[in-house]
Amino acid sequence: MQHAVGAPLPPHQPGQGPAVGWSPAGQYPGQQGPAPAPGFAGAPVPPGAPPAQAPQHHLPPHQMPPQHPSAMPPQHPSAQPPHPPVPPAPDTTGHVRLPPGVSVAMPSPPPATGAPDPAATTLAILLIGPAGAGKTSVAKYWADHRRVPTAHISLDDVREWVRSGFADPQSGWNDHSEAQYRLARRTCGFAARNFLANGISCILDDAVFPDRPVVGLGGWKRHVGPGLLPVVLLPGLEVVLERNAERSGNRRLSDEEVARIHGRMAGWYGSGLPIIDNSQLDVAATARVLDDVLARAIASPPQW
Repeated sequence: MQHAVGAPLPPHQPGQGPAVGWSPAGQYPGQQGPAPAPGFAGAPVPPGAPPAQAPQHHLPPHQMPPQHPSAMPPQHPSAQPPHPPVPPAPDTTGHVRLPPGVSVAMPSPPPATGAPDPAATTLAILLIGPAGAGKTSVAKYWADHRRVPTAHISLDDVREWVRSGFADPQSGWNDHSEAQYRLARRTCGFAARNFLANGISCILDDAVFPDRPVVGLGGWKRHVGPGLLPVVLLPGLEVVLERNAERSGNRRLSDEEVARIHGRMAGWYGSGLPIIDNSQLDVAATARVLDDVLARAIASPPQW
């Protein structure tokens, strides 16, 4: 343990006072400790008294004891060898150097001789859809069955990192809930950039509305980069209501809220983004369709 000022604290054993030789005055500058006993070095000197001098021993030079290096007079600074500069510590959390996260660029089109293989390409995917569309289930399955390292980043999971003071949108949409949503999106984007910079694909999921481009799709583009590929999952309302009824906790919304969100998601039709209607598809089949959509997106990235 190091005190804020002065030398390190000595070890202390239960039932004992401070260690021998430790001076409280050395720990707290300006605080006077107990006066030393007469005869000890450092005893107070009466005013006007000449300073005490150590007894002089007159010995021949060849009989003088060798002096400790600390007692030698200091050399002139110019006579001391210069110290080499200390290199700065590397910006790492271990012995493996990690490339910094950068904005994700558009994926390179495949060569004309072959079709793109999304299963073997490092990608950044944003899976969009209403509550109950199956975004999280499809994203996890898709990430689990990739041939390259892939991470799944769920906005709801990151948003629920806040425990005390969690702003639940079910209690009403307000400045606090919107701020926590935007903070979670920014955190997800930061994580995605770092994963992708180190060769790990990412699939993110969020209920992004087409009528809020600044805090929705535009926000994701700012946080991740222009290479983010958005795909919309939009099953029928009956399917969404049925899946939402199977949820629990704050993930389950009222039927009225689900219907309102689903209606707003219909604005993605005509937007130019790829849309998958997975009303009649299970998770595995939806993931296969997602790969087909991504292959086309790599060959001809959508303009958004």
